[in-house]
Amino acid sequence: MAAIEKGSVCILKMGRRKGEEAVVTKVVTDTFALVRLKSGKERKVSVGHLEPTGKKE
Repeated sequence: MAAIEKGSVCILKMGRRKGEEAVVTKVVTDTFALVRLKSGKERKVSVGHLEPTGKKE
């Protein structure tokens, strides 16, 4: 998925953090990325659970 790259602002689509904004800090593989939440915590999430907003940080 080309829209998911380092610095992209995304919205989480699934899980208990659904609807939260997150910033991609590192693309680990084609299917996983590390994201930083507003709380400051980093999580490894599936790229399929991210919806890009088109913004960059």
